[in-house]
Amino acid sequence: MIVGIGVDTVDIPRFAAHLERTPALKSRLFTPAESGLVVASLAARFAAKEALMKALGGQGSLRWHDMEIVRDPERAPSFIRTPGLLRELAARSADTVHLSLTHDAGVATAFVVVEAVELRAAADRPEADGAQ
Repeated sequence: MIVGIGVDTVDIPRFAAHLERTPALKSRLFTPAESGLVVASLAARFAAKEALMKALGGQGSLRWHDMEIVRDPERAPSFIRTPGLLRELAARSADTVHLSLTHDAGVATAFVVVEAVELRAAADRPEADGAQ
């Protein structure tokens, strides 16, 4: 069951200017593993973090470093299941986050779907409705 959907778009040159004007912003928004990336990738990750908060219906107690993004060997992006992220997912009865990122022509966009996969699977089992 889908719990929430979020999308966000970031103007890459404007984002780069913000990072240049406020050097401490990079370490506040991104983990050490993320902060070495090029500005287009940082903008996409910022968009992803904003999209995740929208999909969750708010930030709650989630912090920027609770939303670290990595790529798997096939280059698919995903959020690391940090304790902070797991706490916020559980608070919304969710357990899975799907993420898509893109950047082109000076714009970075992220799309996030938050889902309750395990809860749906449990509800689909016969014993969930009392049947034996």
